Parts: sequence; structure tokens; C-alpha cells
Amino acid sequence: MRRSRSRRRQRMPMQDISLTPLIDTALTLLIIFMVATPMLHNAIRITLPKGEAKEAQANKQEIVVYIDHDGKLFFNGTPIADQKLIDALQKELQNQSDRTVFVKADTQASYGKVFELVDQIKVVGGIKHVALVSQKRS
Repeated sequence: MRRSRSRRRQRMPMQDISLTPLIDTALTLLIIFMVATPMLHNAIRITLPKGEAKEAQANKQEIVVYIDHDGKLFFNGTPIADQKLIDALQKELQNQSDRTVFVKADTQASYGKVFELVDQIKVVGGIKHVALVSQKRS
């Protein structure tokens, strides 16, 4: 009888499977995705046109306006509506003059949209230059 009991114990499948490593891995991946996802959504993806000219570095904090391939505007890295851009520029340039605004437009952005934007920016007081940014040719 003793032998039959020991054989039964050997044939029985394992009752306990530790889920702790699986849960730890799942929670770690969840945290990684929670941290990484907002960074991906806030990234401004533009492909700058290539050029040879090199611009002088600005001493003051740069003011940058982005236009992505869909025509969406970003002011210093944050999304902004077309109508609110001029107000944001005026607020940024309070009592300042001779500032340069850098326009970073995607190569797929509409030329008309870029032209309209540059024209609107030139009207704002306190802006000396509107510079179109390009990527250095490799």
C-alpha cells in the first residue's frame, strides 16, 4: 500500500504555480508604458528641409513656431490654435523688441500655410526677424 501512495503523489500535477514573477513583469511593463506614452504623444514630428546656410546663435531664449505635415501649429513645443498664436506671441514679447521668431515647418507642410504664418508673425510688434529653420545637409 505504501508504494501505491507514493506513485500517486508522483503522478499528481503540481498544484502551486507562483504568479509573482508574472505579475511583477506585467506591472513593470505597465509602468513603462504609462511613462512612455505621454512622451510619444507630445513629440512634434517634423522633417525640416535641408540647406547649406548656418544661422547665428541667439542670445535670448528662442521663440519657436512649428508646423507639422498636417498643418497643426505648435508654439514653443505646445499645441496652439491658429487664432491664439498671435495672442501668445504678443504675450511672450511684452515690452521687448528685436526678437527673432524661428519657424520650423515640415517639408510636407503647405507652402501657403507657411507663408500665411510668416506674414501673421511679421505683423506682431517686437519681432525683428522671422527665420525659417532648415536642417544641415549631410
